[in-house]
Amino acid sequence: MSEKATRVVIEGRVQGVWFRGWAAQEAARLNIRGWIRNRLDGSVEAVFAGADADVDAIVLACRRGPPAARVESLTQYPAEAPEEDGFRHLHTD
Repeated sequence: MSEKATRVVIEGRVQGVWFRGWAAQEAARLNIRGWIRNRLDGSVEAVFAGADADVDAIVLACRRGPPAARVESLTQYPAEAPEEDGFRHLHTD
């Protein structure tokens, strides 16, 4: 099974709408490891690592977000897979 890691920056109405909690639930469901955090500019940043199809699935889901979110853009970058297992919330950067 092929694995990959990607970093995403999600912009729009994505803070204060439970985006990070929702993404963490999706990551757990898909067995994705990585992290998510709010950014000072109002966006959300995350690193997702796991099976190719699962990473693609969570990125696609993040283009919609939870019901209260309004995603205006999602930018995707290559990333190094985190060494730690699990998915965690990081402090705002």
